[in-house]
Amino acid sequence: MTNSLPLLRTIAVDDEPLALGLVASFVQQTPFLDLVGKFGSAVEALKYLHEHPGTVDLAFLDVQMQELNGLELARVLGPTGPRVVFTTAFPQYALDGYRVDALDYLVKPFNYEEFLRAAGKARAYAELVAGPSPAAPAGAIAEEEEYLFLKAEYQLVRVALSDILYIEGLKDYVKVHLKSTPRALLSLMSLKAMEEKLPARRFMRIHRSFIVALDKIEAVRRLTVQIGAVTIPVGDQYKEAFLQFLSRWS
Repeated sequence: MTNSLPLLRTIAVDDEPLALGLVASFVQQTPFLDLVGKFGSAVEALKYLHEHPGTVDLAFLDVQMQELNGLELARVLGPTGPRVVFTTAFPQYALDGYRVDALDYLVKPFNYEEFLRAAGKARAYAELVAGPSPAAPAGAIAEEEEYLFLKAEYQLVRVALSDILYIEGLKDYVKVHLKSTPRALLSLMSLKAMEEKLPARRFMRIHRSFIVALDKIEAVRRLTVQIGAVTIPVGDQYKEAFLQFLSRWS
């Protein structure tokens, strides 16, 4: 992270005093975190956040709490609230945490190394949001033009655009198929949102469920695209744009 980025203003929320104290001490040990509050209930934390909007960057939230639990608090805060790392003794809540766009999920008991790994994801996210330095020379190719950052498996993963073969839409998820590994990346976002992240000169949506990397197309047969062993159909509503592309390609 660049030196110009401020400390991440952090709160800890847990109704167990020992657990709350541990998380607070971990925050205070971490050079890039600033503990601005610790709360014994989600209701107290919500009150603080409403009274001090925009002053918290990161929240370590216990899931199981009285009155208002951590998942409910995260839903109330929504995308405009601080980024969240859940802390709980119940690993079955991991999928719920993913659905509210949590950065990470720490299962109790966890040590400082595990905590630091989760905090590092928040640091990486803050660095990503801050963007490239304005001092970059004119005409330089920004790293964001060659790489895409995706939230997958509770972390931000940097994916080289040149490594992407095609992207498949699966309801609320996208499945990113890569050249470098047979294991696809699964990320919670719509195919439309993914399409907006990709440079149009290199990627094209050819079906309601597929985006392809244009330089990975090996053959086109009867309005189907061949990428490796995979055959992808061209949908009717994308046919005209694809045929225009083909006319330039041929």
